[in-house]
Amino acid sequence: MAKGKRYIDALKRLNREELYALTEAVDIVKENATAKFDETIELAIRLGVDPRRADQIVRGSLSLPAGTGRTSRVAVFAAGDNATAARAAGADVVGSDDLVARIENEGFLDFDVAIATPDLMVQVGRLGKVLGPRGLMPNPRTGTVTMDVAKAVSEYKSGRIEYRTDRVGNVHVPVGKRSFTPEQILENVRAVIDEINRAKPSGAKGRYMRSVTISSTMGPGVHVDMARVRPEEHLAATA
Repeated sequence: MAKGKRYIDALKRLNREELYALTEAVDIVKENATAKFDETIELAIRLGVDPRRADQIVRGSLSLPAGTGRTSRVAVFAAGDNATAARAAGADVVGSDDLVARIENEGFLDFDVAIATPDLMVQVGRLGKVLGPRGLMPNPRTGTVTMDVAKAVSEYKSGRIEYRTDRVGNVHVPVGKRSFTPEQILENVRAVIDEINRAKPSGAKGRYMRSVTISSTMGPGVHVDMARVRPEEHLAATA
């Protein structure tokens, strides 16, 4: 696919072979994010896992300290008091059998996150072929199958994100917007890296975190030197 003039100009100012300290990488990405909209800043991590093996799929969720810069639309599969609690917490769509039918029959998918109470997972399970490929299927590992739907809705509304390895072992997560301060982006990036390290599968062999790249929606990726992710590590490396 042909690249735009902004992308090509940004690429000229970047050494694609160099590994940059995280602070430098964030500054470069923000400088190159020159689109007229508030570009999303994304982190891509290549992991040394085999996602074809169920025990090496890296999946979970975390709350970004500085948020995501956008408000997620949350759908909740719940009934009775749980449905009332979900609405009070700010859920955008709440339902049980009716919501399942709406998705099945009308193709309704106007939400970013789906949360369900355990008792409704039998009905929600029918939507696996629709929700699964879009990363919307509720799962206990990401905290989206829970009886405490109010807490889950609040967390996802305030910046909780899900992550999962793709078919080749990469994890892609948003870590902010161009309008964020460098400190906010750095805080989010470090939180993601800490979480991915925590989620390392016991069956993963060799080097776990192979590469880390940060980029904006319209800009080229900047490779991060993992030895210089935190300020104290940067000072030690340059001493």
